[in-house]
Amino acid sequence: MDQSTITIKDSTANPAPLGLLAFGMTTVLLNLHNAGIYELNSMILAMGIFYGGIAQVIAGIMEAKKNNTFGLTAFTSYGFFWLSLVAMIVMPKLGWGVTATSETAKIAYLVMWGIFTALLFIGTLRISKALQFVFASLTVLFFLLAIGDATGNATIKVFTGYEGIVCGGSAIYTGVASLLNEVYGKTLLPLGPVQR
Repeated sequence: MDQSTITIKDSTANPAPLGLLAFGMTTVLLNLHNAGIYELNSMILAMGIFYGGIAQVIAGIMEAKKNNTFGLTAFTSYGFFWLSLVAMIVMPKLGWGVTATSETAKIAYLVMWGIFTALLFIGTLRISKALQFVFASLTVLFFLLAIGDATGNATIKVFTGYEGIVCGGSAIYTGVASLLNEVYGKTLLPLGPVQR
């Protein structure tokens, strides 16, 4: 009996730049609001639904096809984070039978996302220094947001906005670096891959 081996080549696109850019751009825009540059507006909510939310979920599903459990978990989770954040703001205004989120509940929400992000940070220790910075700064961001809400301190909230801009900017850098390095077939922007 003749046995032959069939090799299947993965020809799907790399979804990581999409997910990182969707996360980074939406994070920067929200944190410009947190830093006091402009009010909470429909642009932020629209970005939260469509780019930060839906685009990241799509990227996460594409990561599953790549057999990348970390990418699947991260992009899908943060995509639904953005969708849930927008829902918390919009649902009470639509009168969907729910009350606005209390400060205590919002703090719990932010702390849980901070813990989740800190746990994912451990996974980045096997991937790249660029992702380590993204996830470390995001962990700090969630806990600063929780502290700002717990204390009501306006200075902490503004500082948190600027920290969030740095976090989002690092995700944009990582996404663009992944994209351009792949397009040019060489390292144009370093990501600091970790030796396994």
